[in-house]
Amino acid sequence: MRLKTVILPGSKMEISTPELIPGRRATVVVTIEDNEAVEQPHVIDILKTLPGHQLYQSAEEVNANIREEREAWED
Repeated sequence: MRLKTVILPGSKMEISTPELIPGRRATVVVTIEDNEAVEQPHVIDILKTLPGHQLYQSAEEVNANIREEREAWED
């Protein structure tokens, strides 16, 4: 049996259905539905925070960095 209910004041729940027999034992598993939108950080913002990583703003910046690296290899 799977039921949905709303949490009542005082953090209480009430379940009432004809299938429940008085005096019988039951196991209740509660899953809280989180309806609030959780703001996820943008992947670019995550990359900016990583140590040792560079985030290029343009293709020109990438090319300049590659050129610098190649020149360093030649030295």
